Amino acid sequence: MSRNTLILGVGNEILSDDGIGPRLVKDLASMIDDRDLQFKTASCGGLEIMENLRSFDRAVFIDAIHTRDGRPGEVYYFIPDDFPETSNLSNLHDVNFLTALRLGDVLGMKLTSDLHIIAVGIIEDLEFSENLSPVMNNNYPEILSKVLILINRIINQ
Repeated sequence: MSRNTLILGVGNEILSDDGIGPRLVKDLASMIDDRDLQFKTASCGGLEIMENLRSFDRAVFIDAIHTRDGRPGEVYYFIPDDFPETSNLSNLHDVNFLTALRLGDVLGMKLTSDLHIIAVGIIEDLEFSENLSPVMNNNYPEILSKVLILINRIINQ
């Protein structure tokens, strides 16, 4: 089914493993030839991310995640309903991705409701480096393969 889809890699490309999302999106863009897909990267979050969703039927976010018991390079798939609502918003700087989506709905912005989140377990996101940590770099081909399979599954729904 053909749909206007955004594939957005979120993360800071100069903070080591935090840049996994943008790196994956750049590689995926060179691997997938589909005129209905638009590949973008962003280092922003919260309210700024809403602007990226305005003209798409579907969006796939690729981002880094820290988990308590996960292993580096593990690939996770979520939809917004998988996350509990945040109840501790104290100012606009605390607006997380899901709160921003809810706010967009309240403001009447026409944001896509067909959202998918691919998260990759990481180790290092505090060290300034344009390179992935050695463990993540070694696992990168497998990570890319798993993310590609998920992207194909999502866009063929």
